[in-house]
Amino acid sequence: MEQYHKPSNKKVSSGTGGRRRSFNDKRRCHVGGVFTATKVGSADLCRTRRTRGGSSALKLKKALTINVVTKTGAKKAKIVKVLESHNPEFVRMNIITKGTVVETDLGKVRVTNRVGQDGIVNGVLI
Repeated sequence: MEQYHKPSNKKVSSGTGGRRRSFNDKRRCHVGGVFTATKVGSADLCRTRRTRGGSSALKLKKALTINVVTKTGAKKAKIVKVLESHNPEFVRMNIITKGTVVETDLGKVRVTNRVGQDGIVNGVLI
């Protein structure tokens, strides 16, 4: 299900205790996308989605490799499993998000990009 993200810039109470009524209805431009739960898989699997204006963007469904930035340069490594995440359920289900620590062939790597929206996994060696 999509999330509704309307910017709220009004104060909560009116001061007199009266009811606050919205002056406009929900709009489609304020609806966010569905969360892409990128999992560790046996191969990289991408899906394309239509964005506003008719362009397309990639959604990464499954990831096998990660681009790791080291002191010597960038290398591609194989993802083994998820070690740490802000949500303990994501560790159990091997879901990759930004800030997740994953175990790779090179060692522990922290993910630095928004995986479901970029179509690739980037990270730095810890």
